Amino acid sequence: MITHKERARWGRYWDEHSKTYDRQMRFMDRWLFRDTRSWICRQATGEVLEVAIGTGLNLVHYPTEVALTGIELSPEMLEIAQRRARELDRAVDLRIGDAEALDLPDAAFDTVVCTFSLCAIPDYQAALREMLRVLRPGGRLLLADHVASSSAPLRAGQRLLELATVPIGGEHFLRRPIEHVRAAGLAIEHHDRFARGIVERLAARPPAA
Repeated sequence: MITHKERARWGRYWDEHSKTYDRQMRFMDRWLFRDTRSWICRQATGEVLEVAIGTGLNLVHYPTEVALTGIELSPEMLEIAQRRARELDRAVDLRIGDAEALDLPDAAFDTVVCTFSLCAIPDYQAALREMLRVLRPGGRLLLADHVASSSAPLRAGQRLLELATVPIGGEHFLRRPIEHVRAAGLAIEHHDRFARGIVERLAARPPAA
């Protein structure tokens, strides 16, 4: 069980890293994640929720016709996302929120997106359950993250990394969200895994009502 004190500490951690986050992520996008943001966002339709929207790096990739809502735990990150939305002249409903307990009604969105964030959400399975709760029957779940490598030596390295990254900032390297998506009964429509299995992205649908 993650305590309120621990959650607040990790929130402060991401506030402190908000000013360098874009530079770090652009490096990762170029050398590791590749075209993942556009791969994810171009599949979004209708009313869209992005969970842990961060500084809004995905905003430029969404189709212009979607109605977008974004939630983020870190106020400092959200402030950057708000500025980015204004610069793009993009209407977005941006809110402070906890991915593990979304203050949103059931079955409210046609698409739910989460990119490179489940790795750092303390109870990521609770976050996935919340995403499915607010997703309409037959809607689309779009996820991307760095995950446990398909290479045993690289997984060993990831395990060593977690000895430092989990206590400092709650950053995990050995998670595989797709396993929980499948266990929840969703049908995987599109799936891609690359970079020695470290990057995984998927589109899935729950059964229609």
